[in-house]
Amino acid sequence: MTENGEASSGLPHEPSGPVTFKLVFSSLVAVCGSYVYGHAVGYSSPAESGIVDDLGLTTAQYAVFSSILTIGAMLGAVISGRIADFIGRRWAMGISELICISGWVSMIFAKDATWLDLGRFILGCGIGLTSYCVPIYVAEISPKHVRGAFTALNPLFIGLGQSLAFLVGSFVNWQILAFIGIVPGLIQLPCLYFIPESPRWLANVGKMNEFEDSLQRLRGPNADVALEAAEIQEHTEYLNQMSESGFFNMFQRKYLYTLVVGVGLIVFQRFGGFYGFVFYASTIFKDAGFPSRIGTIAASIVQVIATVLGLFLIDTAGRRPILLISTVGSCLGCFITGSAYLFKDLGAERELTASLALIGVLVYLGLFQLGLGGVPWIIMSEIFPINIKGPAGSLVVLVSWLGSWIVSYTFVYVFDWSQSGIFFIYGGVCALGVLFIAKLVPETKGRTLEEIQESMMNGFTFESI
Repeated sequence: MTENGEASSGLPHEPSGPVTFKLVFSSLVAVCGSYVYGHAVGYSSPAESGIVDDLGLTTAQYAVFSSILTIGAMLGAVISGRIADFIGRRWAMGISELICISGWVSMIFAKDATWLDLGRFILGCGIGLTSYCVPIYVAEISPKHVRGAFTALNPLFIGLGQSLAFLVGSFVNWQILAFIGIVPGLIQLPCLYFIPESPRWLANVGKMNEFEDSLQRLRGPNADVALEAAEIQEHTEYLNQMSESGFFNMFQRKYLYTLVVGVGLIVFQRFGGFYGFVFYASTIFKDAGFPSRIGTIAASIVQVIATVLGLFLIDTAGRRPILLISTVGSCLGCFITGSAYLFKDLGAERELTASLALIGVLVYLGLFQLGLGGVPWIIMSEIFPINIKGPAGSLVVLVSWLGSWIVSYTFVYVFDWSQSGIFFIYGGVCALGVLFIAKLVPETKGRTLEEIQESMMNGFTFESI
């Protein structure tokens, strides 16, 4: 240990392993769950007219169906860390996928609102568990020099799921669209058998032989994993000696900075208005005078492009610069969209308000997905020590889904109160997010998980702060 209590192996820090086929395959298997997550979020908008016509739902009944996903996700979030810590990341992903498939099946064969809502609720429980397990697993198996790119696959596949659900939903009925949501799960479940468990989880539960075997499989048969294995093992033993794992232990003083960063990023991510923009994009375009179908298709394309760009930049530019650019851009998008409605209230020409609304929404969604949409999940998967990762991760995911529900539920009411005001409120939240990131969020690029966690437990020690 160092004088500050940090674990130190005394070994030089180098890139922790090559990018192997097993690493790529394991990550892609994991993010099949991310695609299901995105598909579930994007499902309700294109399916609305078909479900309402076929099952005779009222507007209020469909609102319950759409929003109950987030209620189920909150329940899934509460138990996600406990399940992943008890049975491991790999099998937790399997359970989450089985839950999701059950939800989709219930929706496909639903004949009334009760079974439809039940299916949507079950699906929410599944993606609540997925939203924790996937980024944690990918971060724990990835070498430090490419960890950002690999963990960025999670938001990329969420974005793809959302966008393709909307696009495909324009051409198929709601039952076929629900069946498409099952397909990634049917691919993922058998493939889970062929991917290794997280070596860090295995080390934490004392399965040392399996830990070394898992790490060797991920890094390749000819790779020397002695340095990385020693660092993981030493840090895990250090954490286990410091304190017991558990919900209340994460509120100890040494974890305060970590919790503030992890929870704070998710608060600004969710309350910055993303679910208002995504769930009600067609309403925003329509009320501003722009064709909603063209606008939402353009928004879907921009989100995918921005997410892919972020994937390539995350390990070169770093987390903090991308977060700052993304949050500033999201703030700008909010104020442009708000200005469109302000000019509308002042009697400006329809072409001006429509153009500003389109520009504002595209700027917001594009720059949000560049960093603020995915980087907080990357940082969350990096900063929590293994002994509190379960409860802390569950707390973050719970806050995320609670924020999603609040924003999506209140949007209509605040929008009716002030069409411009709601976007200025979101813009103000994003502006506060810029200050939060600039003052408190550390740069984690190029560090092992153990280095990141040791530094944060010892306070504000990063050079970037």
